[in-house]
Amino acid sequence: MRRLIVNADDFGLTSGVNRAIIELHAAGLVTSTSLMARTAATGEAIELARATASLGVGCHVVLVDGEPVLPPERISSLVDARTGRFPNSLATFLLRLFAGRIRAEEIEAEAAAQIAYLQQRGVRLTHIDTHKHAHIFSAVLRPMLRAARAAGIRAVRHPFEPEWAVRAAIGAPLARAVQIAALRPLAPRSRHVIEQEGFITTDGTIAVAGTGTLNEATLRSLFEQLPAGTWELVSHPGYNDADLARVRTRLRASRDVERLALTAIREVPGIELISFAELETSAPSTPAGLLTC
Repeated sequence: MRRLIVNADDFGLTSGVNRAIIELHAAGLVTSTSLMARTAATGEAIELARATASLGVGCHVVLVDGEPVLPPERISSLVDARTGRFPNSLATFLLRLFAGRIRAEEIEAEAAAQIAYLQQRGVRLTHIDTHKHAHIFSAVLRPMLRAARAAGIRAVRHPFEPEWAVRAAIGAPLARAVQIAALRPLAPRSRHVIEQEGFITTDGTIAVAGTGTLNEATLRSLFEQLPAGTWELVSHPGYNDADLARVRTRLRASRDVERLALTAIREVPGIELISFAELETSAPSTPAGLLTC
């Protein structure tokens, strides 16, 4: 049995991103999305989420390139003292993390605040993940999971892409494939933390290498090689419009490409589409301790 969560990231980024996600869900293509708590179109996304009960919605925790929910003085290790915002780049965030300058309790507090912001506005959250996959590192993952568990969330993205999926990502930049390969040894530790904190996840995540280049040919290649198990496909659909032009993102023209490419899912036989809300009822293909990514 092959199960697939088709998750659209960045819900709330712009109205065009929101519209694309809702349209793709209505077409039976996107099953799940990840909602950002402090972006230009978050309010609209919250209303759409409340009106679309069939769409699984997770909290897309932002610790990089965005604004916090908590006052900056309460999370001083996470923000730039001059701007009160998170670091603009993941590299800057990681330099501070590995230097021991970021406090775990502040990650937990801010993650809890972002989750609460959405839940208090009536959004039923099915899972948790992070902007730019920051929780690939255990120092971020563990405090984030503790915040999520306290809020009643039990599912999380396991953001490690298996080798077969990277090879199948036609046109993916070599540098991105190298980065994914370099981070893959962290996968067993990440899964151990997920299990230890009492969370469930998928057998792995696909289309990470294809971020920014995910087209119909890449999707077909991934689906042809998709093995038995429960997987998450990460996507970033949207409309490349004037609102998106005002947002700091490297994903512009690719959002239109991904939005159109996801229609290829209709033609793939033998794959059951589920959301994170259904993950608990999905039988794992392999004992968790034996999974490799």
